[in-house]
Amino acid sequence: MPISYYEANKVLDHENGKTAYTMPQVFVGLSSTTPAQGAPVTNVTEPTGGAYARVATTGATWNAAAAGSTTNAAAVTFPTATADWAGGSNLTYFVFYDAATAGNILGYAALTTAKNCLNGDTLSFPAGSITRTLS
Repeated sequence: MPISYYEANKVLDHENGKTAYTMPQVFVGLSSTTPAQGAPVTNVTEPTGGAYARVATTGATWNAAAAGSTTNAAAVTFPTATADWAGGSNLTYFVFYDAATAGNILGYAALTTAKNCLNGDTLSFPAGSITRTLS
C-alpha cells in the first residue's frame, strides 16, 4: 500500500525532529478508480449518496504492526447502501483518510477482488482482510 506524500512528509518531519505529529484517526473509504500518487493523491472516486460514508477506525481496529505492516483486527463495515454506490460500478480500492469527509489521504490499497455495492448491500471486510504497509 503506498502511503501518500502527505503522510510520508508528516512522519519524516516527526522522526527528524522538525515538528510533532499527532497521528490522526483513520477513516476507511472506497474508490471506483485507481488513485494516483501525487501531492495530493488524485484520481480517487468515492461513492456519493446512497448512505455511503467512510468508516471510522480506532487503535483497537488494527493489529500491532509487525515487519512493516498491519492488518485490521476487527471487521470494517460500511453502512447499508440505500442506492447503488458508484452507479453500480466496481469498487476497486480502499482509501485511508484523516477525516470523515474531505481531509487528507494517508494511503490506499487495492481490494483483492473488485466489488460493486448495490442497493441493500452491506460491504464488510472481515478481520485480517485489510493490510496497511508503509512503502
